[in-house]
Amino acid sequence: MTGARLPRTPAGRGRTRIVGATLLDGTLVPPVPDAEVEIVDGHIGYVGPRRGESADGTAAGGTADDVTVVDARGHHLMPGFFDLHIHACMPNDVGPEVVKDWFPEEEAFSTARSLRQTLDAGVTTARDLSGLTPGFRNAVAAGHIDGPRLHLAIALLSPTGGHGDPVAPNGSLPVYAQRATTPGWRVVDTADDVLRTVRRLDRIGADVIKVCTSGGLSTPGDAPTDLGVPEEHVALIVEEMKRRRSQPVTAHAQSEQGIREAVRGGAASIEHGYGLTDDLIEEMLGRGTTLVPTLSALNRIPQAGRATQEAIDRKLWWRDTGMRAVARAVEAGVPIALGTDAGIVPHGTNLDELRLLVDVGMSPLGAIHAGTLVSARTTGLADHLGSVETGKLADLVLTRADPLSAIATFGDASTVRAVWQSGRVVKDLDGIASPAR
Repeated sequence: MTGARLPRTPAGRGRTRIVGATLLDGTLVPPVPDAEVEIVDGHIGYVGPRRGESADGTAAGGTADDVTVVDARGHHLMPGFFDLHIHACMPNDVGPEVVKDWFPEEEAFSTARSLRQTLDAGVTTARDLSGLTPGFRNAVAAGHIDGPRLHLAIALLSPTGGHGDPVAPNGSLPVYAQRATTPGWRVVDTADDVLRTVRRLDRIGADVIKVCTSGGLSTPGDAPTDLGVPEEHVALIVEEMKRRRSQPVTAHAQSEQGIREAVRGGAASIEHGYGLTDDLIEEMLGRGTTLVPTLSALNRIPQAGRATQEAIDRKLWWRDTGMRAVARAVEAGVPIALGTDAGIVPHGTNLDELRLLVDVGMSPLGAIHAGTLVSARTTGLADHLGSVETGKLADLVLTRADPLSAIATFGDASTVRAVWQSGRVVKDLDGIASPAR
């Protein structure tokens, strides 16, 4: 049995000193003004008060020997963020009537664009919860495309007629379910189905197993209150994954009963969780279960004319119910990680989730903690990512906006001015992260 797979990206080389910024390190400690972070060959070599010119004889904003010095005065520096719930293969700018005519290459380029938008938003690690094959993880690792380092579910597991079963009552399939390049769904009705499917996903290279223990709002044959994969099958998956590579199990669970099946089956995290009750919150606290509330998707209401009034009213009810439930979970101290359901909401707006986490009672510092270190712990990557600490990978985000007073601006990717991924500059809107040598 091994730990979580660390998704790789191309790494920077040499030394870079980022000096003068206010540092929010991903933990809950207060911000550190006039800080310095040194990057050495893709890892963090120093974190602390600015050492000044005496460290290498170079003032901020220049270079000396093999050291690049970034003048970050007037900026805030944070760890690279996580988004634990994306669907990168779902384009935002075109509808299914266009996608149905695409060749596989067009689909791949669209996905690559979504990944680039996610990285530009400041998300340096993402968990894709169905739709991507390891080919995209490999492409990011090799530097063929720019995007967040990827943890993949590959497919989601659902019973026949459940949230992950895309077959309409008349037997028709949506475009994504017809494409071999987007293996987004697996139907499991028996224990044999479950074991066979998770072993295949493990063979392909899944980092996480996603099960649907409730219905959903977006599939043709079910509703959020419908039951999905039962507790005993969740427990079977959890045990099988412990026996193999120790991949975590996460559950799409919207209704009270769906959440109960997932929590008692041993799922490490709950996606959505809008039907949480006080007793389930207590059970999650006792088990250490993380909630990934995807408030961005919850607050996306269909436009009049694009959905029936019944569908709009249903979504409004779930929004109000879900926001209250997540607020109770926050107040109780349930671990909260950041996930958006991007694809349902636009790629590149991922950090608007921070604003919504504040809306349900988190402090801005707590929301940043959720989007960094808590999310890293949820994926098993906290030894390498999630906080600005010596020895960790140098995934960093630089912004002019003060996240403690202007968290609402982070839904606009231009708020993030520079991004480092494994010490390599992957975004630099102002040209300060890579001064001329």
